[in-house]
Amino acid sequence: MRGRQSRRGRRYAPAGTARKEHCLTTIAITRAVSRAIGRCELTHRQREPIDVALARRQHAAYEETLREAGCEVRRLPEQPNWPDSVFVEDTAIVLDEVAVSMRPGAPSRRGEVASVADVLVEFREVLTMDAPATLDGGDVLRLGKRIYVGASSRSNRDGIAQFGGLLAPRGYRVEAVAIQGCLHLKSAVTQVADDLLLVNPERVDPQAFPGWNSIACDPAEADAANALRIGERVILSASWPRTAARLRQRGIDVRTVAMSEMEKAEGAVTCCSLIVEQ
Repeated sequence: MRGRQSRRGRRYAPAGTARKEHCLTTIAITRAVSRAIGRCELTHRQREPIDVALARRQHAAYEETLREAGCEVRRLPEQPNWPDSVFVEDTAIVLDEVAVSMRPGAPSRRGEVASVADVLVEFREVLTMDAPATLDGGDVLRLGKRIYVGASSRSNRDGIAQFGGLLAPRGYRVEAVAIQGCLHLKSAVTQVADDLLLVNPERVDPQAFPGWNSIACDPAEADAANALRIGERVILSASWPRTAARLRQRGIDVRTVAMSEMEKAEGAVTCCSLIVEQ
């Protein structure tokens, strides 16, 4: 992959030619489950044994759910030395104009980033972040031209500021949001319809997102605010049936998929894919 230095980080663009115009395709980039997932990073959960074979079956069913939602799935090969590598969302953010490679807050995860950037360069110009910035993709929620970033243990002030500087020339406004009791911002809030957010109000203040309506996840399902919207369909973990029922009552097309083994690794449905509109 060829690139050129920029004022902030390294900028990569597809070598030689511009992207071709063609029909819109939704591509979901995934990564095979690492055999080392049992050694994953944990912040808020107690460590439990993870059944790797079951995790792989659940991940395959997740990928099939993405296909049913209209995605072309591109599965990257296993990274056996990187326990958390199935959680590709944390390695990059893909916007309409550009992609940004993250610098994960956990040093053990930084080796995952380059191979994802190598794939994204096919679709977008890819910008990168420099130390001392840290930022996890799971902390980034895009709502139009406004991007909210969770001020978490994985994403620091330098990371939020550098991210904002990279995106400001493209018309995006980046804002930090306080969260509590969870790993990432998208553990507390995600978009589930054109004008609706799914929120755990114990983890993030819904008023932090002015102009947006919100629906709370069921109080008995604290981790249920993480949902993945693909077009008009929302994918939710099968662990959260009460929250799924709340969304369906609002007329939302919800499809559920088993994620028990990923959840033991503090993962969720958004974590396991990068969505690229092409």
